[in-house]
Amino acid sequence: MPRPAWKQVLVRAWREGSDDNIGLIAAGVAFYGFLAIVPLLGAVVMLYGLVADRQTVIDNVQALAQVMPADAARLVGEQLLNVVDTSDGKKGFGLLLALATALFGARNGAGAVMSALNIAYEEKETRGFIATNLTAIGITVGAVVVAILAGVAIAALGHLDTLLPWAPAALLALGKILSYVLLLLGGAAGAATLYRYGPARDRARWVWLTPGSLLAALLWLALSLGFGLYVANFGNYNATYGSLGAVVVMLTWLYLSSYILLFGAELNSELEHQTARDTTRGAPTALGTRGAWVADHVAGGTGSIKDAEAPAADAASPGQHFAAARGTARLAHGAGTAKVGVVLSSTATLGLALIRTRDRALIGTALLGAATLVAWMGRDRAGVDER
Repeated sequence: MPRPAWKQVLVRAWREGSDDNIGLIAAGVAFYGFLAIVPLLGAVVMLYGLVADRQTVIDNVQALAQVMPADAARLVGEQLLNVVDTSDGKKGFGLLLALATALFGARNGAGAVMSALNIAYEEKETRGFIATNLTAIGITVGAVVVAILAGVAIAALGHLDTLLPWAPAALLALGKILSYVLLLLGGAAGAATLYRYGPARDRARWVWLTPGSLLAALLWLALSLGFGLYVANFGNYNATYGSLGAVVVMLTWLYLSSYILLFGAELNSELEHQTARDTTRGAPTALGTRGAWVADHVAGGTGSIKDAEAPAADAASPGQHFAAARGTARLAHGAGTAKVGVVLSSTATLGLALIRTRDRALIGTALLGAATLVAWMGRDRAGVDER
């Protein structure tokens, strides 16, 4: 893709993110994600506890939580200990029932992500109740498995000095770097999986999911490290929020992470929207038959309903605006006894034209109001001249 096309994609992704209110949506995802933490931890502990002892589970999950800000990691650690204590001793049917309950409780977080991705990809939820919940539970199970694998890998790399006491310092440093690389790759893979299976659309090919998922993973890792440093050195949330400080830090981290995830989806969406090529799985099909809005429409082309209708409406708008402005000014004159000046009509025309745009509607309203006010004030002068 040439550089100008990338610029168009990035500009549209930023504007679409603003139009879709991903900041507000990310707040909702963060809220549901926060509520899903305890049942998600329960599912991790119970599944991982089948093959590992209690202390190993605690150590590995706490190692995974180190990427979070310290207050958020401490909150996760406290909830983890509580979950381990309450789930200890569950066997057989009791374990399965507790695991099913935990997964069902955690599905709300996945459901919120699915709804947010539908907005980013310009889709409406068309899956039935059962299909939607099964997809959400599947995403939750996938998150649990990834969390377990990532926790084991990061804990192993983080304890190389214990596992390999003879290892040189360079090898230990390499292990630390590899732990972050694994986090980056795991984050990118998780984001790409969400982008593929989360929205209610025909699945995109993996290659069209890679840019947004890599960007999201890079920004997320940088955010986690940077926000952790900020909270540790500058932001004293406990002084402001007291005992709720850890909760506020956790919610803020979840919010920023959700925002990054959704922006990655907006980027992938606009990449698909940029090309007429079939970006969905399977054999290539024609525009309008691909089962995905961004794949069925081309930005700025005749294939795009949203982009094709706007120029058609604007093509006739100059004459329509001028006629409407003349009528507005004449109505403001009152009985229509005075002539409407070209300057006045042009000002009103410009105001009407600007009102139709998103970014300059306030300026357009001011111009139209000023033209109307001038016309109204000229009404008395016209009446004196006629007498």
